[in-house]
Amino acid sequence: MRKYILAIAFGLVSLMLIFTCKENKINNPYKNAHEDVAYVGMDKCRSCHAPIYETYMETGMGKSWDIATKSKSSADFSDAHPPVYDEALDLYYKAYWQEEELFIKEYRLSNGDTVHNRIEKVSYIVGSGQHTNSHIIEQNGYLYQAPITFYTQKGKWDLAPGFEDGQNTRFSRMIQMECISCHNGYPKHIEGSFNKYAEVPRGIDCERCHGPGEIHVKEKMAGIEADTSKGPDYSIVNPARLSTEAQNNLCQRCHLQGVAVLNDGKSFEDFFPSNKLKNTLNVFMPSFSGGEEHMIMASHVERMKMSDCYVNSGKMSCITCHNPHISVKATPKQQYNTACQSCHGGDEGCLEDQSKRDKIDDNCVACHMPKNSSIDIPHVAVTDHFIRRNKQIENKDEIVEFLGMTCYNNDAPQDRTIARGYMEFFERYQQNPRLLDSANSYLSNETKNIDEDKLRLYFLKKDYKAILNSISNTKPASIDNAWTAYRIAESYTKNDIFDKGVLWHERACELMPFALNFQGKRAESYLLANQNDLASETAKFIIKENPRIAKGHEVLAYTYLVSKDLTKAIFSAQKAIALDPNNSQSYINLASAYYQLNKKTEAKNVLLKANKLSDKNPQIEAMLQDLKK
Repeated sequence: MRKYILAIAFGLVSLMLIFTCKENKINNPYKNAHEDVAYVGMDKCRSCHAPIYETYMETGMGKSWDIATKSKSSADFSDAHPPVYDEALDLYYKAYWQEEELFIKEYRLSNGDTVHNRIEKVSYIVGSGQHTNSHIIEQNGYLYQAPITFYTQKGKWDLAPGFEDGQNTRFSRMIQMECISCHNGYPKHIEGSFNKYAEVPRGIDCERCHGPGEIHVKEKMAGIEADTSKGPDYSIVNPARLSTEAQNNLCQRCHLQGVAVLNDGKSFEDFFPSNKLKNTLNVFMPSFSGGEEHMIMASHVERMKMSDCYVNSGKMSCITCHNPHISVKATPKQQYNTACQSCHGGDEGCLEDQSKRDKIDDNCVACHMPKNSSIDIPHVAVTDHFIRRNKQIENKDEIVEFLGMTCYNNDAPQDRTIARGYMEFFERYQQNPRLLDSANSYLSNETKNIDEDKLRLYFLKKDYKAILNSISNTKPASIDNAWTAYRIAESYTKNDIFDKGVLWHERACELMPFALNFQGKRAESYLLANQNDLASETAKFIIKENPRIAKGHEVLAYTYLVSKDLTKAIFSAQKAIALDPNNSQSYINLASAYYQLNKKTEAKNVLLKANKLSDKNPQIEAMLQDLKK
């Protein structure tokens, strides 16, 4: 009896340890649902599951991301497509193949002459081609989105989503983990960077939905088999065996587009299939007036949850209708009809007139889930997953009013998390002061030595003095968040306290040494503090990491100018202008170098060109007046 009692006690203790040692393991019997298990790669899965692999690779997920090749591209490169013109920046874009390599050319014309010409090689193509092909530029591991996209449904080239209406960031939009973790398998991210990767996969892989496969492979190689007729094989997640809630948590990790707010201490790699998504992040969606008719492209889960089919059934998930291993194009219509008829058969079946049903080939989806345009991606129509009797109508151009932020994967997010959602939406999409008022209302009044969320709020409000008042005698080494250090640094700079601004910029770069935007600001702060040698050193680091960033050459040109190395100043300034034809400071640096070499005609021509690009820049106008004298 004593042995039995000890055995039971040991078992209970073991269970307690299993379920409490890691948050990811709480109430989760799957052995691979945590960070200690290694990913093995799709080829390992293929060795045993070849038929599934072959069909999966034809799906949108399987084709989500790959090396830029002619076979991968769905775009039309014929001369029938005119160059894409960005009127706001007065820049043209044209994509073309040179043998087996894809390039995008950016250029500007003046009186028929090319006055700017920048060419970037495309390394990756994103998108299956069903809706779009977007293009990724890679420089020394740093990934950036190219400014043009091919929209396959309309068969046209245009500015990439988010680059329209004067928002074109050209070749500087960073592909960060939030983006790549949904459009691709998990890459090997370089710590201390926003967008540098040691290795990039070639498409969403098996383990994104099934979890890391190390344990599963080891058990099968050792001959350990599970009788799946009696229950799940807990060495790997099979989403079909998960609860409806867990299935939807898995799909909405990527098919619920919005503002993703990570929980403290979490990253975009921390979610595992079978876990609750809210334990890793909370996804906020903006609510708009007329919201039933206005949808965001990757809002499948949100739209489904608006449907009576979902609300009333309590058992509807994405895989009720979809087999993720089979392309939507290859899925027979009857599979979707059967899913509908499983609830709506018999007397509850379709009430539509048979003649109308015949016109659409008796297709439930065509009537109740027609394609609809999205408000965030132009030239694209996607299946609207808001299932309803009345036909969906196309989005109209009526005024859409923002109503608030709603969390779609957590019914009770913390107030501080909601505040972060509002601030994130303000930063990314809509600079409406009311959003910051809402964020402030959700931030508590609890006393903290440093409340980093409030510092962020002050920064977005441009209340830099409030930030400095909040940090008082705080030392840079006490802050472990690079963004907070950066915001404090900029607050000192905005208040002309350059020496302290330098210290905080250094701290931000110490925490994230490969965040090249932080390094650029650090270099500028050195110049303001008259620490030109350190500015030069930082600029050279930026150029070494990515020579296609104009900021590094701009700062370097200025340091050469100050040290009277005018030949190098001219070279670096010209390099910066070639990369960024709208960079006023680089024109000023170039003109100053020419002036000091007594090349006043060249200096004047540079300033006149800069004056056309910059609306009444006082420094440029003062230099032109000086030349007149």
